[in-house]
This record gives sequence, structure tokens and C-alpha cells, in this order.
Amino acid sequence: MGRSRPFLVLGFAVVMALVTSVLAYSWLRQQAKPAVAQAETPKTQMVALTKMDLPWGTKLEPEMVEMVAFPQNSAPDGHIGALEEVTGRVLVTSLKRHEPILQTRLAPKGITTGGVPALMSPTHRAMAVKVDEVVGVAGFVKPGDRVDVLVTISPTEKATDTVTKVVLENALVLAAGTELERKGGDKEPAQVKVITLEVTPDESEKLALAASEGKLRLALRSPLNAEPVLTKGATIPSLLASYRVPQEAPAKTKQQKLETEIIKGGKVSRVSFYDPGQ
Repeated sequence: MGRSRPFLVLGFAVVMALVTSVLAYSWLRQQAKPAVAQAETPKTQMVALTKMDLPWGTKLEPEMVEMVAFPQNSAPDGHIGALEEVTGRVLVTSLKRHEPILQTRLAPKGITTGGVPALMSPTHRAMAVKVDEVVGVAGFVKPGDRVDVLVTISPTEKATDTVTKVVLENALVLAAGTELERKGGDKEPAQVKVITLEVTPDESEKLALAASEGKLRLALRSPLNAEPVLTKGATIPSLLASYRVPQEAPAKTKQQKLETEIIKGGKVSRVSFYDPGQ
């Protein structure tokens, strides 16, 4: 018995070590499960995206929108997280497929009609201008472009009084024909009959008068330059004076000096003068 006692103590220690190891392992596994589950399921936020390319002025329908889960920290600012929040809203900018629908890209909630009215500023008006291929810059004027409007008009019956003047600057093109979006890319111009511009009430009066009394032209502006430019207008005399060689003043000819003698009684005097015929 005395000899086997050390073996019994050793066996008991081994058993206790095994039991302790099993209990510790089980406890560690239970503690690790919530952390792993939390790492595998991060918090997400639903974001409304477009299912297709949509032009501005489009009234959104449920079939045009898809809801996608974004990581909460990666959701774009101003996103919309519910389908019912975008249904019936109107786009004020064109969106590509799978692009987030943000609040800044939607018309106010009170506007439920698509098309040109949804694109306009509340203080502006939409006014149509009849154009041809020349007036419409050979079809290159598209919705979203900015243009200047020029009028050629003659206030009198004299042809020399005809003047061409810029009457509107940096006007927004709302629509070309019946289209609210660009078709076929910028390299494929399409001929249209009417271009709709966004103007203020004062500008609408000027545009109506210019269209009825003169001939209109549109000048396409760069989107990088919105500064107004003051012009004097072009007249026929100023047009013909363009790029003219300056005329030299006629050279003065040297006049011949003449002298004569005047005799009064016994007094003689000499007078000098220039020949007026030269």
C-alpha cells in the first residue's frame, strides 16, 4: 500500500489536470462564440439604388429601385433607406444604373409630376423656342446644356441700323424637342424643332419679343464658365470695320513760297506768301 500511494496521488493529479483542461477549453469556446458571431454579422444599412439608367424628370416607381445592404459606416451621406420613401419622387438629375438615390437628387416631396415642371426652379419659367438646324447649333444643344441667346433685329427700315445683340446668357436647356435626356451620346447630334429654356419672368419677356421681332441664334456655352459678359452689340458699320487696315493720313505737300514788291509813292515794300493752289 505504501508503495502504490505515490502512483495513486500521481493518477489523481493527472485526472484533475484533465478535468480542469476540459472545463477550461469548454469555457473558452463559449466565450469565443459571441465574438466570432459578432465579427461575421456586421451592422448594415439598406440603401436605395437604381436598377437602370434614369434621366432627370423621371417619376420613380418601385420597379426602378432596388434596396441593397451597405455596411453601416459605408452608406453614402443623404441616402434613402426605405422603398416607400422614394416611390413617387421625381429625379432632378440623371442617374446611372446601381447609383445611390440621394435626397439632393430628388425634387421636393410636394412635386409628384415628372417632366419639365419638376426640373424648374420655383422662381423660374419654362419657355419653348422654335429652332432650326442652324439656330439649334446643328443639333448639338442637349438637355442640361447652357446657352446664350442672340437676336438679330432692325429697329428701323434702314439696313445699316440692323444690330445683333446677346439678350440672354447662361440659360439652362430643360428639353430638346420632347426629350429630357441625351440620346445617342454627344457625337450623334439630332435635329429638333423646339428647345425649352429655363428663364426668369423678365427674361421670358425679352425672349418673346426677340422671337417675334427678330431672328434668334443660340450660342453653346462651356459648363466651366458661367460668368456674365457685357457686350455693345454688333452693327453693320462695326462689322465692316472689323480687321480693317488703319488708313494713313495724307502727306502734306510742301507749298511754294512767293514774294512780291508793293510800291506806294516813293516807298517800296516786299511781302512773302504761299501759293494757295498747292
